[in-house]
Amino acid sequence: MEKVPMTLRGEQQLRVELERLLKLRPQISEAIAEARELGDLKENAEYHAAREEQGICEAQIRDIEYKLSVAQVIDVTTMDNNGKVIFGSTVTLIDVDTEEEKTYQIVGDDEADIKAGRISVSSPIARGLIGKMEGDEVVISTPGGERDFEIDSVEYI
Repeated sequence: MEKVPMTLRGEQQLRVELERLLKLRPQISEAIAEARELGDLKENAEYHAAREEQGICEAQIRDIEYKLSVAQVIDVTTMDNNGKVIFGSTVTLIDVDTEEEKTYQIVGDDEADIKAGRISVSSPIARGLIGKMEGDEVVISTPGGERDFEIDSVEYI
């Protein structure tokens, strides 16, 4: 089974969501039991809704448990920062053409949130940055064409 990289924060978020879903299980079972008492199950909307909710909840629990079982949790805060861009590092880039500054943390696929500055390790930008060093100039192919960036800083936070 191939391990999937995940940040410590990503693992914690999954564990919180798993705990929430596990606490929801008894409530759903109770709703199913109450709906059963209402009689004819064929035309019992409450029963069918509760059963559907149970199916969704169980699928989400299985999905999270699987993700946690294949996760390789990487905590960059415990590593010596040598200026190299690695999974989990936070990179500040300067667009060579526009002088615009952008900061990204390189995270696992499930943790990516571009609005929050978290990009997937498998994204074109992250793939272009991994292994590079602070101060390097990199050319990254993006959907909008090739872009020149300078790696201004690399932090392991």
